[in-house]
Amino acid sequence: MKKRLAASVLTAVLSATLLLSGCGNSQSNSGNNSATPSAAPAAPKVFIFAQGADPRGLDPAYVDDGESAKVMCNIYEGLVQYKGQTTEIAPALATDWTISTDGKEYTFKLREGVKFHDGTPFNADAVVFSVERQLPPNQTDDMPYASFTFEQVDKVEKVDEYTVKFTLKQPSTPFLANLAMTLAAPIVSPAAVEKFGDKYIENPVGTGPFKFVSWEKGQSVTIEKNNEYWGEKAKLDKVVFKITKENSVRASELMTGAIDAMDGLDPNDVAKLEQSQMVIYKEPGMNINYMAFNCSRAPFDDPKLREALSHAVNREELVQYLYQGYSSVAKAPMPDFIPGYNDSLSIYEYDTAKATAMLKELGKENLQIKMITYSNPRPYNPVNGQKLAEAIQNYFSKIGVTATIDVYPWTEYKEKAGQGEGDIMFYGWTGDNGDADNFLSLFDSNQIESTLNAAKYTNKEVDDLLAKARTIPNGEERNNVYKEIQEIVIKDAAWLPISHSMAMAAHSPKVKNFEVHPTGSVFFVNVDKE
Repeated sequence: MKKRLAASVLTAVLSATLLLSGCGNSQSNSGNNSATPSAAPAAPKVFIFAQGADPRGLDPAYVDDGESAKVMCNIYEGLVQYKGQTTEIAPALATDWTISTDGKEYTFKLREGVKFHDGTPFNADAVVFSVERQLPPNQTDDMPYASFTFEQVDKVEKVDEYTVKFTLKQPSTPFLANLAMTLAAPIVSPAAVEKFGDKYIENPVGTGPFKFVSWEKGQSVTIEKNNEYWGEKAKLDKVVFKITKENSVRASELMTGAIDAMDGLDPNDVAKLEQSQMVIYKEPGMNINYMAFNCSRAPFDDPKLREALSHAVNREELVQYLYQGYSSVAKAPMPDFIPGYNDSLSIYEYDTAKATAMLKELGKENLQIKMITYSNPRPYNPVNGQKLAEAIQNYFSKIGVTATIDVYPWTEYKEKAGQGEGDIMFYGWTGDNGDADNFLSLFDSNQIESTLNAAKYTNKEVDDLLAKARTIPNGEERNNVYKEIQEIVIKDAAWLPISHSMAMAAHSPKVKNFEVHPTGSVFFVNVDKE
């Protein structure tokens, strides 16, 4: 009985095995004659981009630096954007807009069906929220671009779910261009701001082609592809912004394949990178590298003393020595391709005898000053602020001026500069939108509190001319006002303009479609790698 039961069970098992085997063969024969394993999924495309310093933050309302903008321009979007590698304005979160005949009302039709990275809807309420938090009485002192961007806004209101209207106090020619900037203008998720509170600056939520993943301070910021993006999807799965302070270390990492691309390219590294078959990106830079005097207090509240020290610096020699042909000597406070550029300015020329004589006349023969600078490379100064300050220190010593130098990491430096530390500071600017107002507003006394006017320079005539130019349509009349402003600020010597750097970066030959925008940012949505 046991033998018959065992035999029956064995027969059943063999029958089942044959049946399953037959089913398997039947399925495989429906395609190819031989079964092939399915292809392994493609490995995620992770792009590592090395930059010289941490972002100051990732909330566009509270930052004013390029390191923050490089990350944020991939997370956030504004109502309008730049067209390709230009500063021409194109639709973004707004599909179209109209401007009233008096230039005071801008009405935007919003893109429908867009969602923030947290799944909440983009709509007119989100636009109103993003702007109103930067308008009085909500605006705070630590919103550096708020007045710069929205000073002329009287109110912003929801017309319907997908229509918003801005009413300006007076016509503002730069207004539309300002709305394309990565600072202040992007639209944020109201729900995320409420959720994270003062930690939102470390937890950004936008509508852009990449979503925020993590930020390890001093190490890296990681973003990932937004698969729900309304526009063309990114080709990369992740982008890691790796923080590497030293230029030479970034260059070595690129040559060994540890990173895919880098900015802050030191001129001394160009030759060896090219020899290693790395691709060097070079385009004229929309920037200015300058030395700022603290005009708000002694000793540099005296324009004659500022003029004397300006004569002490051999800018031609300095620029050639530090930048080796990758920067040009600045002849104005802005690049020559910006409309309104004044090509007839006379910046104080190198003349140590005149500088020494002026110091004696002013009773400042034994002048002692403190300079502050930054330790990392900047787009306008790729060799870093310390090397620049030391070169200037050497020039000053030749006319009997003793200068000490305090060096800070970028984020700390910004704080020290805002607090007014130092008699002289080293700074620069990368244009946000290609408009002369964007450069010359750095001399507006209304921007001292925001810290954009780093020299703390005050001149009512300049303030009035800036306000006038903003109301004039683009053209010769407006350009002439900006030329007049440049004449005044160069004569007053609030800055010593030093150089315009080429926009430079380097990347692996395996990288495709990598470009640095004139604003200094890299929009990674079209970047790819083999």
